[in-house]
Amino acid sequence: MSPAVHHQAAHFIAASATEKHRPLIITLFAVFVVATLVITVWAGRQTKTATDFYAGGRQFTAFQNGLAVSGDYMSAASFLGIAGAIALFGYDGFLYSIGFLVAWLVALLLVAEPLRNSGRYTMGDVLAYRMRQRPVRTAAGASTIVVSIFYLLAQMAGAGVLVSLLLGITTDAGKILIVALVGVLMIVYVTIGGMKGTTWVQMVKAVLLISGTILITFLILLKFNFNISDLLGTAAKNSGKGTDFLNPGLKYGKTGTTKLDFISLGIALVLGTAGLPHILIRFYTVPTAKAARKSVNWAIGIIGAFYLMTIVLGFGAAAILKPADIIASNPAGNTAAPLAALEIGGGADSTGGAILLAVISAVAFATILAVVAGLTLASSSSFAHDIYANVIRKGKATEKEEMRAARWSTVAIGAVAIVLGAFARDLNVAGLVALAFAVAASANLPTILYSLFWKRFTTQGALWSIYGGLVSSVVLVLFSPVVSGNPKTSMFKGVDFHWFPLENPGLISIPLGFLLGIVGSLLSKEEPDKGKYAELEVKSLTGVGAH
Repeated sequence: MSPAVHHQAAHFIAASATEKHRPLIITLFAVFVVATLVITVWAGRQTKTATDFYAGGRQFTAFQNGLAVSGDYMSAASFLGIAGAIALFGYDGFLYSIGFLVAWLVALLLVAEPLRNSGRYTMGDVLAYRMRQRPVRTAAGASTIVVSIFYLLAQMAGAGVLVSLLLGITTDAGKILIVALVGVLMIVYVTIGGMKGTTWVQMVKAVLLISGTILITFLILLKFNFNISDLLGTAAKNSGKGTDFLNPGLKYGKTGTTKLDFISLGIALVLGTAGLPHILIRFYTVPTAKAARKSVNWAIGIIGAFYLMTIVLGFGAAAILKPADIIASNPAGNTAAPLAALEIGGGADSTGGAILLAVISAVAFATILAVVAGLTLASSSSFAHDIYANVIRKGKATEKEEMRAARWSTVAIGAVAIVLGAFARDLNVAGLVALAFAVAASANLPTILYSLFWKRFTTQGALWSIYGGLVSSVVLVLFSPVVSGNPKTSMFKGVDFHWFPLENPGLISIPLGFLLGIVGSLLSKEEPDKGKYAELEVKSLTGVGAH
């Protein structure tokens, strides 16, 4: 997944969001922030029990949860990054859209219903059901927090830089202040509103994002008289690549390494979603497993429509803008959608262009806030419920104590995200998002599937799988071209300590996570509890005894 906008877009925003249009942009941002805070305070008044805080009281309908799931999933990186990848690489950029969408079939067919039936609030509930509680919950909590913080970091850095660029803030202190402000907003959303507040914010954001995308898609299609062939032809011609732009191979498939990178990225995208903690906890907010399954159907429909529109956004940007202009404002192409909005609205000096730019930027910011709230809630829930209540307090914590721990851990995780986000504000954050997906697919997914469907799975297998997937994916990304070695796109420029050739570790770390789960279980002296497995099987498949 591509990163959110960063500092290289500075001159583009500075030129387009002129002083006379800045009050409009600030007003749009303020309206959204105030509206979401009102929703959060309203939801917070109804959050009384742990079930309310963690799972929104399990009162959301399948449609509402489907809307919230799509709001949680369609991050700013998705909105800005995919359009940019298509604008620069044509067909190969479109592969991101396919990967993100196909991933939902794995979540729907293998995870959504059994997970809703088997757990209460977190992924750790399912994993610990027939294993030794303390080591497994500790591992699940650690994995959840690592995935969430890396995903959070990308969103925080993107939000800080996006806002500071739009508001014309150029000083380092000002940018750090913006990152801190986003962090404080996120802490307020989660500590006051819990899952109820977060869900409503995600629903509002999903509607905003879909509406904004429909508007830009309609205007681009209108410019080409709704002739898709004309749009694609102009994009191919304008790209300077000719018909190659519409065929596979511009980004992937040039060499043996890029072919492997494509497979690695595809595996991570398709399998990562079903292991992302902030997506998994959404299945607990509905009253039944049937509603969980239906909410995934709704999410697939909404996300599918969105990703279809990103094709028009991407190829539209390629047709309207010069590739050099897109690359000049951001080498990864992340400003393609805002640039296209500016151009389609009438250009840099026009009020129409400024309004469209302001709308798209406010939507991108709304997107970041909603995703950030979901991620923070996932990690604070996992800490409070898995580590504090079940490991530190050994299951003796009261609901009140557990909720207090969740709120304090939200503040702690928010503080960590603010500090890291401040340091990462000028970094390329692609590696952080790729890492989150790869870790989720390497550490979380094998353990969830084995727990639900393999009778012989043991505590040792779970620990080997989680820690093995976690460590291998983190180490491989640290020593990959994403972090060092590439002067244009690496996180740390000017140094080179990479020895792993691929940008995404999924090809190695995901099979390793699955393999370690098998080997750990087969070498374990512990006898699996077949009675517990039978209970879990009945519970996960039928919903009998589900919370």
